Amino acid sequence: MKPTTSKQFLQAAFIGALAGMRTTAAPVIATHILSIAPSGKLNTSRLKFMQSPTLAAIFKIVSVSELVVDKLPSTPNRIETGGVAGRALSGALAGAAICKASGINAWKGVAIGGLTAVAATYASYFLRREIVKRTGVADPFIGGIEDIAVIGAGVALCSNI
Repeated sequence: MKPTTSKQFLQAAFIGALAGMRTTAAPVIATHILSIAPSGKLNTSRLKFMQSPTLAAIFKIVSVSELVVDKLPSTPNRIETGGVAGRALSGALAGAAICKASGINAWKGVAIGGLTAVAATYASYFLRREIVKRTGVADPFIGGIEDIAVIGAGVALCSNI
């Protein structure tokens, strides 16, 4: 396997993992990367829309609302069916776009991004719950720390293009 392929698989997995923590993180990161460094390999693909600077801006706005909604007591747990499905789809879409843009089969990106999103959904849920339990710190505060970690990781990924 050539190094660029490994890099793109890792990037798709990392973006998928971030989707497990925040649903919108994956499309925000993927559209940001692809709008700054568009790939000709997406020009004839159904995933071409992922290179749109307008879509990247829309996803960024939507992601801010997710940061707020996550802290509300009425927000369901991420491990409920809808939350897991949304995160899996988010990770799968971002993984597909990143891989396809690199000339890798998009279905490999779907699998990598989607599966890591599901794994990270459960891992981050149980980790956050355990931190709240052991420290007694309010869940929304721990969620804020999680937000900072996701944003920092996203910035690091976007800086590495």
